[in-house]
Amino acid sequence: MSGLDAALAGAVRWINTNLLVDTVRITLPATGGPVYNPDTGQNEYPEGEVLYEGPGAVQGGTAQSEISATPDAGQMWVQETKSRYRLMTPLTAPLAPKDAIVTVIGVHNVANTALLGRSWTTQDPSRAATTEVVRITPLDQNQAPREGT
Repeated sequence: MSGLDAALAGAVRWINTNLLVDTVRITLPATGGPVYNPDTGQNEYPEGEVLYEGPGAVQGGTAQSEISATPDAGQMWVQETKSRYRLMTPLTAPLAPKDAIVTVIGVHNVANTALLGRSWTTQDPSRAATTEVVRITPLDQNQAPREGT
């Protein structure tokens, strides 16, 4: 093992132990229409295929410039924003495809429970490099439903 390989292996161990401490799920978006659930009396969309569930971390951008607004084609004003986040998973996790859905399903710190129930969409496939220590996938936070809609 070369010096670089040994250093990268040490960094991978540190990241897996100290950074990837929450549980994330990556799913493909559900296809098809809603299905009636007789137990709830509601139409519900089916779950998407789970591609990965395991250790990970979601981090927001560190600069205000990482939030940008996108105009809606039918509006004269800006309605939605793009919020830059990144998903980090172990190198053993599969590459997430573009438009997959990422959710945090378990947090190591009870102060971070606000992450539970939020979701993000992958903006591009997971990044790959020749000297990786963690898999990074760019994300955009999904907007919460508006009240009364």
